[in-house]
Amino acid sequence: MSQDGETLTPMLEVKGLKKYYPLRRGVFSSKIDYVRAVDGLSFTVNKGETLGIVGESGCGKSTTGQMITQLLDPTEGEIWFDGKKMNELGPEDIRQTRRDLQIVFQDPFASLNPRMRVLDIVAEPLKVHGLARGAQLRSTVIELLETVGLGAHHVDRHPHEFSGGQRQRIGIARALALKPKLIVCDEPVSALDVSIQAQILNLLKKLQAQFQLTYVFIAHGLPSVKHISDRIAVMYLGKIVELAGRDALFAKPRHPYTEALLSAVPVPDPTLRKKRVLLTGEMPNPANPPQGCAFHPRCPYAQALCREKAPVLEGTAHAVACHFPLQGE
Repeated sequence: MSQDGETLTPMLEVKGLKKYYPLRRGVFSSKIDYVRAVDGLSFTVNKGETLGIVGESGCGKSTTGQMITQLLDPTEGEIWFDGKKMNELGPEDIRQTRRDLQIVFQDPFASLNPRMRVLDIVAEPLKVHGLARGAQLRSTVIELLETVGLGAHHVDRHPHEFSGGQRQRIGIARALALKPKLIVCDEPVSALDVSIQAQILNLLKKLQAQFQLTYVFIAHGLPSVKHISDRIAVMYLGKIVELAGRDALFAKPRHPYTEALLSAVPVPDPTLRKKRVLLTGEMPNPANPPQGCAFHPRCPYAQALCREKAPVLEGTAHAVACHFPLQGE
């Protein structure tokens, strides 16, 4: 709900989202099982909000972002964007919807064509959708570059002539070109130096306020997620195990996995000591997940029920998928 009590209409709503990849074997490539990359996600993102999605590598974060932006087709589930059911849109409707739904990729060098000038990279979406041409096209690109902290003197350069942070600014300018409503930020700062990460995060927050943007911010670093997010979803093995407001999650985590992630975050004050929660073992194989709770082989609080029955994500303001959620201090 908004501050005046009105019910907010979600900009993005995900219901039961799954992405399974078939495993094949033998001469005839017989299907023997599936890799459950994403296994039943449900969440909403309201207009102007930033939802952070965090978890270990391989938990399905990026796959989720690619399904939201229609770069991957879901195996099952529904994606509603701005009142439209994306799964049912035809090619032309998808093309029009892409103007409102953009993505910033993790590796700024890999996502920029090394043979294209910055002018052509940022102008490409404008050309594809027929929104600008000629002198207007160049002036629009320059305006976009200035918005992200670059300038007119950068338009005729190629990606290899820029630093990592500058390349990511180019990627952000390209995402802004069509004036989108929602941007999926797929680990946009993980490939950058720490000082540059802060600059890009501050830029994203500034742009959000300036253009009333909605973000899905994917990362594996909790400090960056805390800096930019309003709510945070913690993923483990293709599922959301905890979903709460930023302050509530950091102050009082309810899932043992979230507790372990937070305990690993460095504290700048050396006089403060934190209780470190050490997890044993590795994340299970998504092609052969454990019976019951997927986290139970690594959980220091696991009981017999955890090995027998999978928990359901329950709660409203602070949802958790755990049979024995932590109560905090």
